[in-house]
Amino acid sequence: MISSDSALRARNLHFSFGDAPALVGVDLDLEWGKVTAIAGPNGAGKSTLIEILAGVRKPATGTVDREDDVALVVQRVTTPDALPLTVHDVVNMGTWGVSSSRAPKTGARERKARVAEALARVQLTELSSSPFNALSGGQRQRALLAQGIARRARIFLLDEPAAGLDLESRQRTRAMLAAEAARGAAVACVSHDEEAIAAADHVVTLIAGRRVS
Repeated sequence: MISSDSALRARNLHFSFGDAPALVGVDLDLEWGKVTAIAGPNGAGKSTLIEILAGVRKPATGTVDREDDVALVVQRVTTPDALPLTVHDVVNMGTWGVSSSRAPKTGARERKARVAEALARVQLTELSSSPFNALSGGQRQRALLAQGIARRARIFLLDEPAAGLDLESRQRTRAMLAAEAARGAAVACVSHDEEAIAAADHVVTLIAGRRVS
């Protein structure tokens, strides 16, 4: 069991790409209701860490304990043109399963309500019927965030949510992540955005795969 304040706990994470170490003995805790920024120079291991925390990549050694479902929002997402998904389709995918092992399956009416609520929370209601591939990078990330909201995920992990966005979009993204934390979610995002790092409740800094003070 992990602390009741912790949504996720990682201990002694090691990972290498061939002979090149990417993470060396990294410890990390994500707290409920807090935004954690994962900072550091390019090549420091930030994206590798977020992928391991999400469970899409396995550490060579170390453990990750998660208290609830995880939503991973990656930096660049496309879908094949032969698969013309709308924004609504992408968000609706979040309702296909259950939010966690503790949650019951949902009916059609509740799934519809979840999608509508999630779209409203990320300000994409008016683009619900638009093709996902027609969205800007920031809008796609908001759609994936909405997918996690619709799934009732309580741990959000984002890789560079501010990359390539203009000032207004970066501010909007920060506000949305802060709002999810205010609702009790644990939020962690890889970031080079100085304002996002300054606004975070906690900052985890990596240099050459190691966590530094």
